[in-house]
Amino acid sequence: MKHIVAVFVMALVFAAVHPAKAQTDVQVVPVIQAPYHLPVFKNDYITMVNIYIPPGGRTGFHKHTGEAVSVNIEASDMKNQELGEQPEAPSRNQPGRVTYRDYRPKPRIHQEINLGSTVFHNVLFIFNSPTPGGFAPSSRADVTAYEQVLDNARVRGWRIVLAPGQSAAPITQMAPGFRIIVKGGPIVESVPGQPERAMDPRSGEFYWQDSGVTRSLRNTGSTPIEFVEFELK
Repeated sequence: MKHIVAVFVMALVFAAVHPAKAQTDVQVVPVIQAPYHLPVFKNDYITMVNIYIPPGGRTGFHKHTGEAVSVNIEASDMKNQELGEQPEAPSRNQPGRVTYRDYRPKPRIHQEINLGSTVFHNVLFIFNSPTPGGFAPSSRADVTAYEQVLDNARVRGWRIVLAPGQSAAPITQMAPGFRIIVKGGPIVESVPGQPERAMDPRSGEFYWQDSGVTRSLRNTGSTPIEFVEFELK
């Protein structure tokens, strides 16, 4: 009888520790190799990753190791789980959210699960160099259409929201960077000395932008548009 009780107790102990052990034994991949994470652009400065997780999709455990900035494109209901821990409470991701993370002091291993009925769409850019590039970005503080949303040792970012018919005064981009479209629609971009350029960008698209360009924008559509622009440091 004592032998049976001892075996039963050992079985309970194994059952209690086995799930945690199984979780820490899972395969972990770099973030750019995770399911639904597609690297779509790379240069000397950054790697852009298009993250598109369908309803019910699960990324599997993946690892972040450097500095990165993400821009959320669509509203979605997500659940996060750190490796070796219980899943966190579901959270609602809102369009246009800009987030900077520095994973160099402590790499992060986690997975995300889409619990909702809408796609989780996020554009992530990862810095390829451990140090800044020595660029001096513009200010844009005197241009009311631009709201600064990020400024640190690596990058400066602004949000631009234009109602139908509204224009943004000219700015001169002083450092290389890019534009991420949160809410797309017809626009016209004007560069001095060049013909006006009509565009119709879609949500989730992005464009690399070189330094030294002066430009203004005008919303020529019937709905508001929203971009996030960044200049590197």
